[in-house]
Amino acid sequence: MFTQTSSFTAPPTPRPLRDEIAELMPALRARALKLSLNATDAQDLVQDTVERALKFETSYQPGTNLRAWLQQVLFSVFVTRCRRLRRERRALESLTHDPCAWTQSESSPVMQHLSPQVERALGELPRAFGEVVRLVDLDERSYKDAAAVLGVPVGTVMSRLFRGRRLLAERLREAPEPMLAEAA
Repeated sequence: MFTQTSSFTAPPTPRPLRDEIAELMPALRARALKLSLNATDAQDLVQDTVERALKFETSYQPGTNLRAWLQQVLFSVFVTRCRRLRRERRALESLTHDPCAWTQSESSPVMQHLSPQVERALGELPRAFGEVVRLVDLDERSYKDAAAVLGVPVGTVMSRLFRGRRLLAERLREAPEPMLAEAA
């Protein structure tokens, strides 16, 4: 009698990501402790890492190396925390020197006056490029602020700034020698 055995087996159902993350927690804790050198900070780092991993679990491609992905998420969280801490320390240092520093407006731009040669070269630029160079480089505005002032997208500001700087540099290179002596 002939019996037919089935060689077909159903593919294993993928385990939920949460279960796989739970298995990798000891490795995450160890790496976090190496990075932060403090058990409390390491625990916070792991917690933030797991939270971010679950929030962005759709970006994880099943079948790839989950451990490596989680380690990268952990490192990203760690770097973000370090940067935030550095900014906070700088802010606190400025407050130790001047307790009212947070109430003072931002300092005025460093560039107060331009040499006649640079002013002339800047004035020769097409208006769109000259405006962007003045706003970003001289008034020290962000690309976003300059875009709002000019009513154009941020990408346009970046493009005009690149071209404006290049045109300004060309005009300054072409300037006759007597103009260079005038600036000195």
